[in-house]
Formats: sequence, C-alpha cells, structure tokens
Amino acid sequence: MTDPSETRSGEEPLFQLSPSERRHQEAILLEEARHRVERCLRCPLGKTRNKSVFGEGNLWGKLLFVGEGPGADEDEQGMPFVGRAGQLLTQILQAAGIRREDVYITNVVKCRPPGNRVPTFEEMMACDEYLQTQIALGRPSLLVLLGNTPTKWILKTTEGISKLRGRWFSWKGMSVLPMFHPSYLLRYPSSTEGSPKHLTWLDIQEVKRKWDEVRGTDLCSEGEGQLS
Repeated sequence: MTDPSETRSGEEPLFQLSPSERRHQEAILLEEARHRVERCLRCPLGKTRNKSVFGEGNLWGKLLFVGEGPGADEDEQGMPFVGRAGQLLTQILQAAGIRREDVYITNVVKCRPPGNRVPTFEEMMACDEYLQTQIALGRPSLLVLLGNTPTKWILKTTEGISKLRGRWFSWKGMSVLPMFHPSYLLRYPSSTEGSPKHLTWLDIQEVKRKWDEVRGTDLCSEGEGQLS
C-alpha cells in the first residue's frame, strides 16, 4: 500500500503530519505495543511473570538505555530498574546531570527470567519486535547498552562488556555506547581509579557530553558530582 504522505519526484504530498501530530500517532503506537506485551505469551516467560515490564521515561528524549531484563522488584511493580540496581542507575544519572524522567529505560526482554538468569536466545527473539518498535518510534540519537546481554544482542558480537565499554559504535544511524550494568557495580563497590564504578563515572560523563551535543545545548549540568 502506498503511503499518501509519500511523493513522486516533483509532486506535492497529499498531506504531511506536523511534529505534534506525528508524536501523537507514535504515542498511540507505543501504547499499542505496551498492551501487546501485557498479553504476550510468545515464550515461556509470559507464563511465569507477575507483571510485564515494558519501559519508562521520555521515549523522544534522544537517549535510550537498554538493560537485560526485569528482576524481582521490577516483576512486582511492572517498572524497569526499580530495585537496588535501578536505584544505583538513578544515582549515576543524577550525578551526571541527567534526569531519569528525561530519558527512556527498557530491557531486551520484558518479562523476568526465573531466578534472574540470562535470557535465552529464543526469549530474546520473541521480545525483539517490542524492543525494535520502541527504538523505531523513539528514534534515539544515543543508545546506551547496560551490560553483556544487550551489548551482544544489539551489536551482534561475542566480545564481553569489559572490552567494549566506553567505546562508541554506530548502529542503524545511532551512536551506541556499552556500559557496565548497575548490578555489576553493586558487586564491586570500590570507586578507586580503574574500578568498574570509576569507569562507569567516566562513561556516563561521556554520555552526557554527547547527549548535550545532539540536543544542541551547551548549558552547564545541574547536580554534577562524583559517584560516592
């Protein structure tokens, strides 16, 4: 079917959506995807979940974070990154001058794997349509991959997060940066130079710098400070 807004060379479009109209339509599609996730039984995780965890935040803020999957707290509340690791992520964002509500946070899989195990290939395949829908609707300029699972899934690599973190990659026109998952930092709480927490502080500052750049702002950040 031909899109009426598309044109042949030299022709005027039949109609063209304004930015606000386009955003409204995208918001409708996002909610439809959310409802599909709530009913989804494409993989066994749908039968063991308490609540699906779709995503949260401003999808159109040009910055999207992708984790692995929901944990126990997320499965209980239906929101991403609300447990101890999520609280640390919020602290990391705030320290860099990024308000959590200004960015979007989601996961590769939308239902909790039993025992917080790594999702299987089949589970990630079943959920990939939902993740790709979020990315396509939000059109983020920057994609931050938290930990091994989203990094390997998006970049199609076998290299681990320790080798890839802090490096920018190009994927489908977006700038992609792998970072340590906050749960990893909870296991290694030291902030000494070269520690995972110290490297994460360097990474999130780079994310903030790039985010300011793509938003076309040169304003000083509020709430900047070192991670404690």
